[in-house]
Amino acid sequence: MEPGEQQRRWFFHRCRTSGDMKGVSILVALLLGVWGAQALEMSVGKVTTIEAMNGSSVLLPCTYASCIGIFNLEFNWAYNKTDYMIRGLIPMEGKDARIHMYPEWSDRVEFVGNTKTNNNISIVLMNITFEDAGEYTCFGKNPKEKNSKHSATLTLVVVDENVYIRRYLRDPVDNTITTIIMSVVGAIIGLLVLVMAVKSLVTRFVLDKNKEPLVSSTANDNSENGLNSSKAEDKPKPKA
Repeated sequence: MEPGEQQRRWFFHRCRTSGDMKGVSILVALLLGVWGAQALEMSVGKVTTIEAMNGSSVLLPCTYASCIGIFNLEFNWAYNKTDYMIRGLIPMEGKDARIHMYPEWSDRVEFVGNTKTNNNISIVLMNITFEDAGEYTCFGKNPKEKNSKHSATLTLVVVDENVYIRRYLRDPVDNTITTIIMSVVGAIIGLLVLVMAVKSLVTRFVLDKNKEPLVSSTANDNSENGLNSSKAEDKPKPKA
């Protein structure tokens, strides 16, 4: 999903679901000379802080939305709110933006937005340095809404390569909970194996213990039977 797409869909959903109050809102807006209920909205997404590695390129996302549409929408990107990087004009919905790059940023800024289908005016900042850390503001003005203005700001944090690798490549996820769960499961399995081994030994011991009296009893019976049989054979036969 494009940056800010979810928020833009929510914005249009809010516009559609406000049908019962639409007439009243328009009437009040006309009387007040503003379109407050249907104002332009700019969005950089839910994550307003971006961390990037020194020397890399970073995407600065921004989308716009309006309930009543746009006409000659003016927008720009500014660094720390005063250093303008790029500006553009969108004639109407479904049209490509006309882009103008400011000379001092032209070799490092690329417009990657799509105003024809996605209401997207994102840019990519290339070869960033530590001096590029700061606030980047996406600003828009819509004449169709009585020159309604809105802006959204995100913060760029530039970190050293070693810090970035250690934080995002070597330790991408905190595995503490997973490690605890695996340890508990391993301990349970080990305990079950131990219990089964003890049970097996006890069972074997009991069986061996029960076999000894049976052997002795059998031997005694055989001895008695043999003795009786011998005595019976040695008894002299009666004379006729």
